[in-house]
Amino acid sequence: MEGFFAALVVSFGVIFVAELGDKSQLMALTFATRFKPIPVLIGITVATAVVHLASVAIGAGLGAVLPTEWISLVAGVAFLGFGAWTLRGDKLTEEEKRKAEKTNKTALVAVSVAFFLAELGDKTMLATITLATKYGWFGVWLGSTIGMVAADALAILVGRMLGRRLPEKTIKYGAAILFAISGLWLILEAVNELT
Repeated sequence: MEGFFAALVVSFGVIFVAELGDKSQLMALTFATRFKPIPVLIGITVATAVVHLASVAIGAGLGAVLPTEWISLVAGVAFLGFGAWTLRGDKLTEEEKRKAEKTNKTALVAVSVAFFLAELGDKTMLATITLATKYGWFGVWLGSTIGMVAADALAILVGRMLGRRLPEKTIKYGAAILFAISGLWLILEAVNELT
């Protein structure tokens, strides 16, 4: 049990700190201005749990088999697309608005997919792989997942407070800019790794 507790505490601390100011934390803030907090938090948790489970599997036994630079490149281009899509906006009919207010499935899927892509090859994924080479996989997985979700929950709280005070146009442009920055960041990381 001592090994599990050490893995849990170390992983929580490392990933919590690594996530502060990270692009995915900025994404959490952005999503929190557009969607209700619970589906955003659930989407983050699902994506994080899946990515970190893969990370500990790699770290524990498979070695670094994912070509993270190519994944970062694809994710970066996708984020530029998300930014453009955000700027273009979507027109909803009254019926679609009512459905969107009733269901949180759209938010859950959007957040899960975006976070999954953002975390592939990210520093928190690589940190989780590294931690899993030294500590037990379950403690690392649980600690890293909780650490990341806790850091992103802070961003959700801030995003909700900002969302109540900012006009929708400002949020739309801000979200597009954050997606573009995240996309460019991922592309630059990929190019640096490829060269």
